[in-house]
Amino acid sequence: MPIFGPRRGTPRLAPELDDAALGRVRKQLDAASSPGALSIRVDQVEQVLREAGTDWDRRMHRVVVLARAADPAIAQSWRRRHPQHPDPVLFSAWVDLVRGRWQGALADPRALIDDCYRAADLAPDDPGPWVALLGALRTMARPLNEVLPIWREATARDPWNREAHLQMLGYLSPEECGSHVQVLDFVDSVRSAVPPDAPTAGVELIALVERHLRTVSSGGLNALMATRQWAQPQVAAALDQALTDWLKPGFLTHAAALADLNLLAYALVQANRGLDAAQVFQAIGGLVTPWPWGLDGDPVRQFAHWQGRTQR
Repeated sequence: MPIFGPRRGTPRLAPELDDAALGRVRKQLDAASSPGALSIRVDQVEQVLREAGTDWDRRMHRVVVLARAADPAIAQSWRRRHPQHPDPVLFSAWVDLVRGRWQGALADPRALIDDCYRAADLAPDDPGPWVALLGALRTMARPLNEVLPIWREATARDPWNREAHLQMLGYLSPEECGSHVQVLDFVDSVRSAVPPDAPTAGVELIALVERHLRTVSSGGLNALMATRQWAQPQVAAALDQALTDWLKPGFLTHAAALADLNLLAYALVQANRGLDAAQVFQAIGGLVTPWPWGLDGDPVRQFAHWQGRTQR
């Protein structure tokens, strides 16, 4: 459980955020290979996912972080070791999905979809296979009538699954298969129902940052006036509410809480609210997320630059 407070140290990228056990495994995946390393790495991935149990939020965070760091050989070796176990099947699907997102297309869509359904059959209560399937359909730009049933399966098992909401938000964006109006409708539906401390607490703020970036990238007068978006009453109210609630000790306890705080600090910087951002930087310490800081250059440098400017 994250406990926010002042931290010291040089800013650094931390995909695992404050999950120390996950961080140890991720660093092993990043390390140079050696004889026998593959088997050891499979053991480590297997153990850290098993330790998450049915904490779907923590488990999903660990799956996604490790899938981004793992060589496909790890997933393949794990599947050969335990062909009837859901975890290696699910992990293999996530590794393929992550690489498909990076490359702009899935290498083998049919095989990935089959893996998702197989993992779902082997672990009926786990939302993970359905979230992976949601991500696959998003990458394939499938129509909404195919996506919605999968969304319902995922959220039936974990109503406030952060990754499911991020996949749906991306799918509904104007850059993908939706529109600005659909994003607004989705955010409104989440805002009206989500508990303020749920893993999906940051969905509205993510949508606001993406709208800001969309406006800036459009160029012209709109880009020059983009900062004014943050002064709009509803937007300012969302920032105020997050600033009030999220810094309370023990308020945010989900696995990606520090990612949401990074997002809040970035939004406050864009809104020219430096004094407010300084409070959030203090709570974050030096644990930097690639998004959104990497949008403006090297994420660690951007984070350090704005942290320094707000704390003068």
